[in-house]
Amino acid sequence: MGHEVSDQTPVSFETDPSRYRHWKLSFEGPVARLIMAVQEKEALRPGYELKLNSYDLGVDIELADAIQRLRFEHPEVRCVVVSSDREKIFCAGANIHMLASSDHGFKVNFCKLTNETRLAMEDASRHSGQRYLAALNGTCAGGGYELALACDEIVLVDDGNSAVSLPETPLLGVLPGTGGLTRLVDKRKVRRDLADLFCTVAEGVKGKRAKEWRLVDEVVPRSRFDEFIAKRAQELAKSSPARASEGIPLHPLAREIGEDRIAYEHLLLELDREGRRATLTVRGPAGDLPSDARSLRALGSAWWPLAAFRQLDDALCHLRVNEPALGLVLLKTEGDLQRMIAQDEIMFRLKEDWFVGEVLLLMARTLRRLDLTARSFFALIEPGSCFAGSLFELALAADRSYMLDDPKRPGAVALTPVNGGAFPMSHGPSRLQTRFLGEPERLGPLLRESRSYAPEEALQAGLVTVVADDIDYEEEVRLAVEERGSLSADALTGMEANLRFPGLDNCDSKIFSRLSAWQNWIFQRPNAVGEKGALTLYGKPGRPSFDPRRT
Repeated sequence: MGHEVSDQTPVSFETDPSRYRHWKLSFEGPVARLIMAVQEKEALRPGYELKLNSYDLGVDIELADAIQRLRFEHPEVRCVVVSSDREKIFCAGANIHMLASSDHGFKVNFCKLTNETRLAMEDASRHSGQRYLAALNGTCAGGGYELALACDEIVLVDDGNSAVSLPETPLLGVLPGTGGLTRLVDKRKVRRDLADLFCTVAEGVKGKRAKEWRLVDEVVPRSRFDEFIAKRAQELAKSSPARASEGIPLHPLAREIGEDRIAYEHLLLELDREGRRATLTVRGPAGDLPSDARSLRALGSAWWPLAAFRQLDDALCHLRVNEPALGLVLLKTEGDLQRMIAQDEIMFRLKEDWFVGEVLLLMARTLRRLDLTARSFFALIEPGSCFAGSLFELALAADRSYMLDDPKRPGAVALTPVNGGAFPMSHGPSRLQTRFLGEPERLGPLLRESRSYAPEEALQAGLVTVVADDIDYEEEVRLAVEERGSLSADALTGMEANLRFPGLDNCDSKIFSRLSAWQNWIFQRPNAVGEKGALTLYGKPGRPSFDPRRT
């Protein structure tokens, strides 16, 4: 079963409101309305229709774009109402026929991007003061309810029929894949016995009981529903202070796509399919650096940190979905180390400006996407590179880093104030804190000095993995790359996911670690995708047959 994604037309992750097919975005002063209007015939792949406002990756790419644009282009918005234009149906969740016809890797990456989109909504609420209100005008099932759970508040129409549900376990033999289980008990604090009952009742819960069980915040008769939502949206908007009246347009990414490379303005992605690896080179800022908030805003989406990290984000999404066989990514940088340091110091000094703050948050989300990408990452730190501050986060995110020590071509890495916590990982700490989990006393001196490190100094400071001289470096890297390519891709995925996130979990990281691990396993089990599995037989005659044995 399933299709090989690599044989399909590559998925593009760039869009804008003029090209939305499945969402309508409108504005009423401080309130934005994001209306789900999925076009059944406009599926991303052939072979299924998006009935009942169900969604696929194409629908979620538009949603992710809308959430991003609301933060940058509409800082005046304080509340976002998420609703549906379908009568008596909010959303049926992820399209089951799409899931059943997709290969394992596509399913996993679809869930991963959808998870990141829901987390971006919560990130916008937490850090940008844009409250999300789910206005459920009808039945809300599976991923549709998980979308609502990512909102700050959920209001369900009380019409005797509309219910919320998570029917994945009883109907499909899989889990709610985008954070539903975690948000039920961690975020909404639904009692675990009630959550257990709710998650095994396919028809869901409606009306007064849904509110009593904390599954929704309010139930409102249909006759008063629109009035209630409008009033509540205004109240939520007033609860959050305004940031700015004028936003920053996010212009299209300039990129040239070739057969084995994608060239962006500040980034080059080179694809070596025979060697099953890619090289991703980020170029640092060039020319004079703007030094005040007004000049930064004048540059808008052309400002280097915003432009470079939007391009990095696009490249990571491309690698995940369109290049599944490339298992190793070599991370490189090019540029002037001192200019990179100066760039970071300006950004850190102006971090209270709303636009600079949004750029820092976007950079943090992009780095988290890198952390959560199931590829091996090696950072290669060579002369002419500029692994400083925000770009040094790439080396900290990598599974290993190799640094060349060549006296004739001296190189260095550097820390800047942004390494002190501007880019938290999914489970909360900075990458430096994660690196020195067992030696927290080393953090203070590193961050206080905030300086550059020559190769041997970087090794002694614990900032790089391997330092080699000009005689050994090339061979050292070659052996490491070849060894990585000889190991099991599945084992590496599991190993890296475990090693990258030491320390305590939080709600965000549970969604990826605990949930993703189990969903990965369940997506391959016969009870879900076997000949008589629930996902395979969904919508077809016959009942699934479950192997009753528990491990």
